[in-house]
Amino acid sequence: MKVVVFPNLMKKDAYRCTLGVCSILSGLGAQIGMDLRYRENFYSMDFIKFAPFHELARSADIAIAIGGDGTILKCAAKLSDSKAELLGINTGHLGFMASVEKDNLGLLKSLFTGDYKISERMLLKADFEIDGKVESFHALNDIVVTGMYAKIIDFDIYINENLSGNYRADGVVFATPTGSTAYSLSAGGPIIEPELQCIEMNLICPHSLFTRPMIYTADKVIKFVHNSDEDTNICFSVDGNKPMRIESGKKLIITKSERKVRLIDMTGVTFHDALNHKLMRSLK
Repeated sequence: MKVVVFPNLMKKDAYRCTLGVCSILSGLGAQIGMDLRYRENFYSMDFIKFAPFHELARSADIAIAIGGDGTILKCAAKLSDSKAELLGINTGHLGFMASVEKDNLGLLKSLFTGDYKISERMLLKADFEIDGKVESFHALNDIVVTGMYAKIIDFDIYINENLSGNYRADGVVFATPTGSTAYSLSAGGPIIEPELQCIEMNLICPHSLFTRPMIYTADKVIKFVHNSDEDTNICFSVDGNKPMRIESGKKLIITKSERKVRLIDMTGVTFHDALNHKLMRSLK
């Protein structure tokens, strides 16, 4: 079995956890790979193959993200050319998408017995024209459009080329079911079971008494059109990554991505159990 490990060493206990993960996996006979940037951190583990992550991921059976939900999102984004199944190990605060906690690494042996389930998650795709070329961005959680400097923005939303509405708000979140428990939840959106196929649209602080979150079937084509003044800076961000500016009159096309992420579930904890355990309590 080939395993590529993706740790976030900025997280507390992530380094120690990664040492434990690699030791356990090596003892079970796995071939372990890690990106070149971690060579100095783990040089003493001579059984690790260091190479560019995308090369390792292309032939990997399993990818393991060690950190928090942000780490899992970053790892998922790097698996575009891979069929690897993704396991999250939580060393952060919430770790809603993680299946294993840092103090329960003994569960890793289940990777070799097949004693786990797969949760297949849809992604969103954002198409945006940059320098005359349309580029595509894929999100496991959400695509967020906001005005800079907390400025309110005006925009139009089209569904399959039909005008859905003219809106004024601080921004809008387009979320997958997986992302419904992230930013969209904090903005007052509904919780959606993660394996459903749909697209959520939730306005951020809308300047209206009547605007509510909307759920669309996954086959819909959603178009965001910048309708603010030219001096109003609007940006979009995919899964919390570096924002990109949308100029006045430009459009952003949101659809279901052809890609999927296969998350490993090693505990059998239901989605509702996770809600009660991780969202119905203080994060401290």
